[in-house]
Amino acid sequence: MPTALEIQLKTLPNSPGVYQYYDKDEVLLYIGKAKNLKKRVASYFTKTHEQGKTRVLVQKIVSLKHIVVETETDALLLENNLIKKHQPRYNIMLKDDKTYPWICIKKERFSRVFLTRNVLKDGSEYFGPYTSVRTAKALLDLIKELYPLRTCKYDLSEINIKNGKYKVCLEYHLGNCKGACESLQTLENYQIDIDEIRNIIKGNFKESLGKFKELMLRFSTNMEFEEAQKIKEKIDLLANYQAKSTVVNPSINDVDVFSIVSDESFGYVNFFKIANGAIIQSHTIEIKKKLAETDKQLLTLSIIEIRQRFNSQSKEIYTPFPVDLGAEIKVTVPKLGDKKRIVALSERNARYFRQDRFKQLKIIDPDRHVKRIMAQLKKDLRLQEEPRHIECFDNSNIQGTHPVAACVVFKDGKPSKKEYRHYNIKTVEGPDDFASMKEVVFRRYKRLLAEKEPLPQLIIVDGGKGQLSSALKSLDLLGLRGKIAIIGIAKRLEEIYYPGDSIPMYLDKKSESLKVIQFLRNEAHRFGITLHRNKRSKTAIESELEQVPAIGKQTITTLLRKFKSVKRVKNATFEELKAEIGSSRAQKIVDYFNISRP
Repeated sequence: MPTALEIQLKTLPNSPGVYQYYDKDEVLLYIGKAKNLKKRVASYFTKTHEQGKTRVLVQKIVSLKHIVVETETDALLLENNLIKKHQPRYNIMLKDDKTYPWICIKKERFSRVFLTRNVLKDGSEYFGPYTSVRTAKALLDLIKELYPLRTCKYDLSEINIKNGKYKVCLEYHLGNCKGACESLQTLENYQIDIDEIRNIIKGNFKESLGKFKELMLRFSTNMEFEEAQKIKEKIDLLANYQAKSTVVNPSINDVDVFSIVSDESFGYVNFFKIANGAIIQSHTIEIKKKLAETDKQLLTLSIIEIRQRFNSQSKEIYTPFPVDLGAEIKVTVPKLGDKKRIVALSERNARYFRQDRFKQLKIIDPDRHVKRIMAQLKKDLRLQEEPRHIECFDNSNIQGTHPVAACVVFKDGKPSKKEYRHYNIKTVEGPDDFASMKEVVFRRYKRLLAEKEPLPQLIIVDGGKGQLSSALKSLDLLGLRGKIAIIGIAKRLEEIYYPGDSIPMYLDKKSESLKVIQFLRNEAHRFGITLHRNKRSKTAIESELEQVPAIGKQTITTLLRKFKSVKRVKNATFEELKAEIGSSRAQKIVDYFNISRP
């Protein structure tokens, strides 16, 4: 006998719509949209889900409800509204609890223009929201400089004005208002200014600039140069404000731009509103992932939410990759030129927003960044546990001379320099990196086992399959194979090699996991090469003094400590040498170098 859920699945329509999942207690778990309800809902129950949260969700589903709509666009809008209303546990969260300011053109005779955070359904026009109060205030200041508007809250009805109920105030005498309260300005004239203000707020400066230029020419033709100068100052103000805003080709008009950056837990979506080549609005939201949603899913839902919030009616949007928003909205994925640059600018803003959030969280929760990096390493490298303790090995030699090795230790993604170790290769003759790697890995972990020190969760070997195989032999000898994860990283293409796998893995060049591994590798190389260079230099310096008969290492050390170089020892007088090492050995050095001099 099929269950109620199975019956529902079989009877779902092949139409666009929204589905809702409920648990045994009738608690709403998840809301989703689909082009084809039957196919989309069935996919949850017919395949194995890799993500743990999705598996848990499916196990909890006892019943479902659905709403059929005409188009996928309608489904997107409905899904967004339902998610905001019900906030289901397994849906993504659009985190934005701030109240942003709006510019309001009040619905009244002789409309006031002012800043507000309260949007009322009173028929007034609201423009925004503005994520920067400074930007909104700057725009209002510009408007006040250009147009004398009333600021009083008087009821300027025809009857009140006719009856002379109000008198002009100080604002009139200062030139900030034209005295509509005493019929000194007509409603028609005032409304023209309001229409132009509306265009400026929308980013359309052309009409206002054209009008002011005509007015300036008229004043100058009539020899009214003072008035013409006032108009010129207004033109300069408007042009300056426009210049600050223009960042793309002025031909790009009435376009929305969206982009996204994300990590394993959050997505960050940036929005630009462009009018006449100017960015007139910008906003970034943070999205909490719940079911390992793709960037496409996050961006699609965010576009609907942001366009509703900003009351955008643009028929074209730019995105970094294709998204399906229905037939009414044109989606463009720019490939080059100004359009591509504006999408790149949007992505950069999203990335900066993400970095700022990380900085803030680092202050509040210092360990969060470490936890995130460790979780990412575990996921990318397919490890059983987070690699809190990582050790990396590197060999250094020149044609087999002065072979040395280095081991660097990272804990919680940071260098633990007091635990760094140098190794002089003892058992290897000639340039044999494989044998050297085998020796140093064996020595390192034999000692850790003997001293009962904690072992790392991950070993990184600088090299390819050969070095990795050599290190594995040492782990086998110590009985540690399978107890410690080990990988090799080849320098050429940054290939990641695993034991027993001849095919390397490639990490994204921009991934944080690869950057951590590269940092470890480079640090091991730096630490190892430093010892190698010091050893070579010491050998080169000491070699000539070692040729002097009956002169030992202690005498050479004493001389170099005093004279700093072999050259100064050669040029030293007998008395200077005698004061440091005695007359007998001083005489031998003088005799040797006198003989040796050409």
